[in-house]
Amino acid sequence: MADKKTMLEVAGHEVAVSNPAKVYFPRAGLTKLDLVRYYLAVADGALGGVRDRPMALKRFVNGAEGEPFFQKRAPEKRPDWIETAELRFPSGRTADEVVLRDAAGLAWVVNLGCIDLNPHPVRDSDLEHPDELRVDLDPVPGVEWPQIRDVAMVAREVLADHGLVGWPKTSGSRGMHIYARIHPRWGFSDVRRAAVAVAREIERRAPDLATSKWWKEERHGVFVDYNQNAKDRTVASAYSIRPVPDARVSAPLTWDEVPSCDPADYTFATVPDRFAKIGDPWAGMDDAAGPLDGLLEMAARDEAAGLPDAPWPPHYDKQAGEAPRVQPSKRRPAAASGPGGAGGMESPRRRNPPGPAGRRQSTKPLIEIARAATKAEAMAGLERWKARHPSVWSRLEPADVLVDSMRGRSYSWTRIRLNLEHVPEPDRPPQEPLEVDYDPWQEGEGPARKTPR
Repeated sequence: MADKKTMLEVAGHEVAVSNPAKVYFPRAGLTKLDLVRYYLAVADGALGGVRDRPMALKRFVNGAEGEPFFQKRAPEKRPDWIETAELRFPSGRTADEVVLRDAAGLAWVVNLGCIDLNPHPVRDSDLEHPDELRVDLDPVPGVEWPQIRDVAMVAREVLADHGLVGWPKTSGSRGMHIYARIHPRWGFSDVRRAAVAVAREIERRAPDLATSKWWKEERHGVFVDYNQNAKDRTVASAYSIRPVPDARVSAPLTWDEVPSCDPADYTFATVPDRFAKIGDPWAGMDDAAGPLDGLLEMAARDEAAGLPDAPWPPHYDKQAGEAPRVQPSKRRPAAASGPGGAGGMESPRRRNPPGPAGRRQSTKPLIEIARAATKAEAMAGLERWKARHPSVWSRLEPADVLVDSMRGRSYSWTRIRLNLEHVPEPDRPPQEPLEVDYDPWQEGEGPARKTPR
């Protein structure tokens, strides 16, 4: 039986916390009420990342070890002091998203099951002009933390050389984020174009450490994910707790801290004390807004040198000047004729693996292992495959295991592929029936979630 509600008085409002003793982090023993109290303890810092920004609600109604779902539209039943803003997405759909103003709003969204906070890079006063450029450092499997820190320092230099101040934070997961406050004069396309230029310049300065390559099969080191700046993308904000076993926090840092920081030091248990002692390292961000002119000039030089626009996320329309939006391993040897040409993309509805020789020419020997509604199901399928092919598995490198989180309208699902390029050709197993063969377009996006929040 669910516990009774706990009523809190926050910022002049009453906030009900339903089922306050529900455990959200089983290994750490943290309850929903614990999470609410955490966000209230760091409210001034957390609001710095989300105040006045529309945000997608990423709801973990079954706790941190359960599968979340994304809710763009604000709940119909909400307090009259919770405001909204109407966003228009690349699909043409619109949604009234939640906009937080104060600590009461923080408590309210956490009660809905939001463990981390995912705002858009715009204010509700100007929804078409971002005021943040976000540099997302995403390591490929096997990359160690010191390399991520080194790339962060390169990112700082690139931003500074083009008139922007970088503000670093741990992602709370595997990587780091560097934000730059910008004047809200440019649209999403220009901000993303500037982010592509940043990613390519980081790669030029540290080619052995970082990559701007979009396709996982081409990546090495630390991927600089420029597409986090595309419209409709959100990133876990500063002071967000992340859904990992030790309840790590996406913690703002000073640049002096970056060379020796350890992400394990910033958790639910430690960040409130840190915040009370040193305040918010990002407190001056709003006063440090800069222009995009320098980065856009660099982007223009790259384009003049023949570099095409980098690939966009798959659910966006094909953009003028964009490179072929096809995995390198599935590209045809010559440009295809007909609509889309070489820039077309394989529909995610295609259920069959690549056809016989002559239909496609692969540059990477990829096989697909699983498509699953949850990551746990996909990983269980991978374990079954490993048990059947132990000699093959021992030859794979960490970066050869491609685990993709595929974002749908509301739920994410997981695909696992293996790159067999490090396996001698005679020993490569063929494509087999998928260990888990989940089709979100036929079966609905994600499993049913009926557990009370």
